[in-house]
Amino acid sequence: MIPRHTERILLVRLSARGDLVFASPLAGAIKRTHPDVHLVWIAEERTADVVAHNPHVDEVIVWERARWKRLLKARRWGALKEEIRSFVTDLRSRRFDVAIDAQGLLRSGVVAFLSGAPIRIGLASREGSGLLMTRVLPLGGDKRKISSEYYNLARQLGLQADPFAIEIPTSAEDADGARSLLEDQGLEGSYLVAAPFTTRSHKHWFEDRWRDLLARIEPESGRRVVVLGGPDDRPAVERILDGVDGVIDLVGRTSLGEAAAVVADADLVVGVDTGLSHMAHGYGRPSVLLFGSNTPYLDPPLPISRVLHSGRDCSPCRGKLTCDGRIDCMRDHSVEDVLAAIRAGLGHHVGHPPPSPGRP
Repeated sequence: MIPRHTERILLVRLSARGDLVFASPLAGAIKRTHPDVHLVWIAEERTADVVAHNPHVDEVIVWERARWKRLLKARRWGALKEEIRSFVTDLRSRRFDVAIDAQGLLRSGVVAFLSGAPIRIGLASREGSGLLMTRVLPLGGDKRKISSEYYNLARQLGLQADPFAIEIPTSAEDADGARSLLEDQGLEGSYLVAAPFTTRSHKHWFEDRWRDLLARIEPESGRRVVVLGGPDDRPAVERILDGVDGVIDLVGRTSLGEAAAVVADADLVVGVDTGLSHMAHGYGRPSVLLFGSNTPYLDPPLPISRVLHSGRDCSPCRGKLTCDGRIDCMRDHSVEDVLAAIRAGLGHHVGHPPPSPGRP
């Protein structure tokens, strides 16, 4: 499907962070099969850091989509036109042989089309993007397993898919930055990471339960907790941590790379369906994941990790709530159940990362 003489491949997976984490093994599969190809990954500015240091990616193009939206909202038509012209000119100047749209949305399909690649392959293309592809491949894989749709895509493309392990290395600068932030907070020794936040409200656990959990982790485990999130999560974390002592609040105070480096050294990560939680697998860290209305996978790739899911018939509803907004599937997760899973995960901790996960 990808000709042997291919020299330049564009991989399109624009967002979201968790999905880029899941898709990251595609780069290795492409390079194992076509070691001399120049592989370029294009992602949006808020997610590009996930693949910025992938050892198989030769170049990352950052699409500043948020800037385009601001220009559109401000009706700065001239500036927007120039941004689009420059973007398309830059894409086409690279003379891609193949473009792979691993997202399958209209915006990702348009990017693949605008690249000028004569071969454009889409994964389950929808929203009309299939009309922009030269070939559309069906979605497949085992929905219980992480990255399975991308593993299936790799197999359909004829790539050497095994091992299909998540790869999200951090830079030395990010590691140094994370270490400085933790030292500034007086952290000595091991710690846990909490990732309570995501962009979709139906994937959240409840703030009062997070407050109770975070207050109990250090007394029960002897480890401090570092809470991570973005700038928009500041109001929520301030509510959660009201009256809770000893927790290190780095929400909105790190870059994505620094947050990833904090995850990489954690004894365990507890969180909801969000990119920082999924990163734990890439670093071989134990994790406790709280899923409900979204279940990106149910069988974690590492035996030291656990997915908590109540198994309600209505889950996953993917935000189309049938419970009058109560989010019963997330309400099923009690603080005691999460604490028990954390204890089990810490019981597996041996101080060094276990082997990375293989084929999903």
